[in-house]
Amino acid sequence: MLNLNVLVLNKLWQPIQTCSVRRAVKLLCLGHAQVVEPEGEMKYQTHDFGSWLESSAKGLADEAIRSVSFAMRIPKVIVLAVYDRLPSKEVKFTRHNVFLRDHHICQYCEREFAEKDLNLDHVIPRDKGGETRWDNIVTSCFSCNNLKANKLPHEANMYPANKPRAPRWRPLFGFRRKGSLDQSWESFL
Repeated sequence: MLNLNVLVLNKLWQPIQTCSVRRAVKLLCLGHAQVVEPEGEMKYQTHDFGSWLESSAKGLADEAIRSVSFAMRIPKVIVLAVYDRLPSKEVKFTRHNVFLRDHHICQYCEREFAEKDLNLDHVIPRDKGGETRWDNIVTSCFSCNNLKANKLPHEANMYPANKPRAPRWRPLFGFRRKGSLDQSWESFL
């Protein structure tokens, strides 16, 4: 439960990322963030740690953090007290972000796989001048990667289904996959 996602807004109420419930509660306790009431009569009202505990006492949901001395609802949305910027407008090149760009689909056989069953393939192999960049890396399953091996696409007669390119930045890049957005976030996105 502490690893569920919480939407993080900057102080201008723009979505900038998500964090775990654990991190959100820590920011709340330190006074670096406030919880935003996402729905109901109190929609958009903000709470510091104390007022969130009071509000939680009025109606605990199934999703709650419980201790010996208190219980509180899990925050769904927090707003930062100081941070007013947006993150970089460039998506960082990482293995995970390549998988997100390609929707966890092998670009050769066009089947969807779990992240653990995927790897990255250089369309133009490194020893033939290919670089590790957005426009030369695609998601591939193990069998397609082994089949293509160290060959150029025309040598293996294997071409990526989609031309690889850097994804455009947007808040919450990759979070629209498989219902990963909480309904209470809709009015902020």
